[in-house]
Amino acid sequence: MSFEIEASARHVHLSNDTIAQLFGFNYKLTPVRPLSQPGQYVSKEKVILKGPKGQINNVSVLGPAREHSQVELSITDALSLGVDPPIRESGHLDQTPGITLINGNNSVNLNSGVIIAQRHIHITPEDAKIFGVQNNDIVSVKTSGKRSVIFNDVVIRVSEKFATRMHIDFDEANACGFVKGMRGTLYKK
Repeated sequence: MSFEIEASARHVHLSNDTIAQLFGFNYKLTPVRPLSQPGQYVSKEKVILKGPKGQINNVSVLGPAREHSQVELSITDALSLGVDPPIRESGHLDQTPGITLINGNNSVNLNSGVIIAQRHIHITPEDAKIFGVQNNDIVSVKTSGKRSVIFNDVVIRVSEKFATRMHIDFDEANACGFVKGMRGTLYKK
């Protein structure tokens, strides 16, 4: 039994307040293409990330709006920006560093919200039963391909709102020779 692995590039999730500050009052994000997770999409909008040591241009904004703004980076991105975010699950933003988001002449200084996303598997309840896992379980995953690796400390996230996919960042994708359609096999600890 296996599942698809997806590489997730650096991106931001914005609150309605941050969207208003960057793009204008009552502004709505413009969907460009859907993501594999139902209801999630890449928007037309892009931002610049500015840290103490540098900046990264044209960073994708994912929609829809969230309760709190969040920036997801790889370790390589964090080093180039000069920030030191923890590895965390999405939405777990306590005691995380901040960063500046820029759109044209508008900018927002986030006091917190920068993370390196913990590698994880979004999984439907039906698939969770098949794989014998529960929400928040920690598992290992062996990748397919010419440069297969075993990723440890993969968090299981179960919801009827999910499609079953594993998400890794670009540093992890490069380490395993990621190609579109790559599959993973789950090993329980």
